[in-house]
Amino acid sequence: MEQTQTKTRALVILLALMLTCGVLAVVGGYQLLNRPRSLVPTLALPVDLFPEPTPTIYPSEVTVIEQVQMLGRLETISYHIEKVVTAESGQGPLDFLLGDKLLLIARGTVIAGVDLTEVGPDDVLITDDGTVYFHLPQATVFMATLDNQRTEVYDRRTGLVGMNPQLETAARQQAELLILEAAEEYGVLEKADENARQVMRSLFVALRLEHVIFVDVLPTLTPSPTPLPSTTPTVTP
Repeated sequence: MEQTQTKTRALVILLALMLTCGVLAVVGGYQLLNRPRSLVPTLALPVDLFPEPTPTIYPSEVTVIEQVQMLGRLETISYHIEKVVTAESGQGPLDFLLGDKLLLIARGTVIAGVDLTEVGPDDVLITDDGTVYFHLPQATVFMATLDNQRTEVYDRRTGLVGMNPQLETAARQQAELLILEAAEEYGVLEKADENARQVMRSLFVALRLEHVIFVDVLPTLTPSPTPLPSTTPTVTP
């Protein structure tokens, strides 16, 4: 009987403790929620709604000329051309005796471009807004040469006396001229000029100069007139 009473008292005490803890938790939470919050001062950073644009600094004309001249003789196009050349000597009534005739298959290379070492102060103009006026030197053929290793005599017929020792040399010289003429007919100079302009545009863009105008003669820029200060007439009473 006494053990039963002891267990009952212990159970009552345990329930009382649990109830007390619950009440304290509710009261503490209520106080925490209703506690006045401390105001933390906030630093107001100034906001520039209209920031001034950062000025773009363009390279000087002297710098541009130096960069252009460093490219030197700019080779912008190369043509590989094949021509068939016929050469003969000793033709006529004595052809069977002195005649010499050959067929030459000539192969050569033509290289063209522009010589940028010629660029000077009169060929570059940079305006305040970064526009570049540029006079590109005229395209020219740097080399027109015969590839002697790949050039060959396809056929040769001689008379009884034998071949002319100078005939093949003359044929090769003639072939070199014909290869140059063929390259010019194919527009080698026009293509060299076009490719050179593309190279120069890329160079100017790398120098932060994106607006490029190619001209034959640089324009003359007139400075904007300075406005005169306005004067208010003085009225004497």
